[in-house]
Amino acid sequence: MIDRKIALEILAFGITKEVLKARSIEIELNEPVNIAHLKEVLLQEYPELGDLNSLAIAVNSEYAEDDTQLSEHDEVALIPPVSGG
Repeated sequence: MIDRKIALEILAFGITKEVLKARSIEIELNEPVNIAHLKEVLLQEYPELGDLNSLAIAVNSEYAEDDTQLSEHDEVALIPPVSGG
């Protein structure tokens, strides 16, 4: 069985832009990929993400749970903690 790789563009907002040092990054992962696996990969590459109080991930403009499956054309966004005033 050949692993199929998918390329995901990850959009960063708020403080996550500073952590990633970019507005977006592209990563390549073996399928199947879910949000939990993506978080693991991102934390390995960008450990500072683990210092955030919370980090939500949206897929196609909707908040995603850890078991949400990802495909190559999904829009994935990192949503940092929001503070109000």
